[in-house]
Amino acid sequence: MLSLNTARALRQAGLVWKPAEFDFFAVPDRGLDERVFVISEMPAAMGQIQGTPMVTFEGAVEWAMDYVPTGEVLWLPREEQLRGLLAERLAAEPHFLLSLNVSAHGCRCEIIFGGRSLGFQAIDGSEAYAAALVHVLGSSTVH
Repeated sequence: MLSLNTARALRQAGLVWKPAEFDFFAVPDRGLDERVFVISEMPAAMGQIQGTPMVTFEGAVEWAMDYVPTGEVLWLPREEQLRGLLAERLAAEPHFLLSLNVSAHGCRCEIIFGGRSLGFQAIDGSEAYAAALVHVLGSSTVH
């Protein structure tokens, strides 16, 4: 799962979120930074009924928080979403390269962008893909 800092960097680099079912997001700066939410037609929550742990299905949003504008939440794209977004942006490169190498030291995303071979090291695949995507998005807005 992406860190809030990485999600902020992606948004600042220009990544636009088109919310879809099963997307993860966070509501930062409201005392909910550690909570991850998912878009779902049928919200489910953990609860207790007569002392027995239960999964409950709710028809209303938690905590009477009726709505939060999407501009105030942070999308936390999954690894496969990040790879797909990166592949879309690299598809026009003359020599397409997008790979993820996993080792005991973490993950390294390798790309060819602007005619250069680049590598982005991170603790996991999501963070490595995100670092590469931030670079590509940032470079794209400069031109």
